[in-house]
Amino acid sequence: MIAGSRRRRVTVAAVRYALLIGCALVLALPFAFMVSTSLKPHTLLLEYPPRLIPSDPTLDNYAQAWGANSFGRYFLNSSMVAVATTVGTVLLASMMAYGFARFRFPGRGVLFAAVVVGLTIPTMLLIIPQFLLAKNLGLLNSLPGLVPFYVGTQIAFSTFLLRAFFEQIPAELDEAMLIDGAGPWRRYWDLAVPLSKPALATCAIFTFLGSWDEFVWALTVINDVSQRTLPIGIALFRGQHGTSWGLVFAASVIAVVPVVIVYVVFQRQLVAGLTNGALKS
Repeated sequence: MIAGSRRRRVTVAAVRYALLIGCALVLALPFAFMVSTSLKPHTLLLEYPPRLIPSDPTLDNYAQAWGANSFGRYFLNSSMVAVATTVGTVLLASMMAYGFARFRFPGRGVLFAAVVVGLTIPTMLLIIPQFLLAKNLGLLNSLPGLVPFYVGTQIAFSTFLLRAFFEQIPAELDEAMLIDGAGPWRRYWDLAVPLSKPALATCAIFTFLGSWDEFVWALTVINDVSQRTLPIGIALFRGQHGTSWGLVFAASVIAVVPVVIVYVVFQRQLVAGLTNGALKS
């Protein structure tokens, strides 16, 4: 009976891993094909039978894609906007979340409910009011004008996530620092922030990805060619080089690389941030 139970566990584990490996291959195959195509000369793009590993790989497509249509400038624009948005969102959301988690004040529940309701509003419904607000504030057609609106769309989720994490920090630690004369800012900066690095990293990853890939709002408010972000540049690039698949895929790989780097660097913190609250009693 014990041997049969062990065989069932082994069989279930084998099936589970086989399914996971199969799903991983299905998800990775399009990306592998994109990278493979970006490394092929133009004359070999439509070769038959198709090869996943190029016989004569080249980086010419990357060099041409980076230098074409101000692609490098668009990459830099998106980098600045994404970094500024990430820093602003994490800082503001962490302060708001700490206030909701540690302080009791009139209207606390109503304000937090308003933050949660903000998670349910589709961003497309906010395009027109946001455009009017940006116009009145003189934020149209500028990269700094993108950051406040990106922060506004990301801050609700980050506050919701961080509040749950801050509530898991023992209140006795705050009380001990309070006895030592620490004020609210010091308790937040010296206690809550260092203990919440996994959650902060999780918020930073989601915020960076959201602002890096955002297309609709940037397309709505940016008209100046020099102020375009990378998603707009990718869309225009595909329109101008639609049949040059090596160039198109090379540009797409360049756009994906920062996302992959951010995830690989912070993947451990991401998993810890998403599961830590569930594992604590």
